[in-house]
Amino acid sequence: MKKQFKISAEIKEQILKRIKEDGVSVTKVAEEHEIHTSTIYAWLSKDIKAQPSLREYIKLKKEKQELLALVGELTIKLSQSQKKI
Repeated sequence: MKKQFKISAEIKEQILKRIKEDGVSVTKVAEEHEIHTSTIYAWLSKDIKAQPSLREYIKLKKEKQELLALVGELTIKLSQSQKKI
């Protein structure tokens, strides 16, 4: 039977950050920390089910507005360039 040990919240947060933000594979992080990949995938799935914080929601809303404005600008430019042809 394999010895079980508790991963501190700080280490868990660092692991998830490396996967989500730095693009490190789950397999690589699991090997480095000697954690089973299914444990890390369970952590990731718990994060997905959680509601976004107010800060995250506001950031996403702002990004959406910026993207919609950009799409609008590009649509206008495309429309104007097609009229010139």
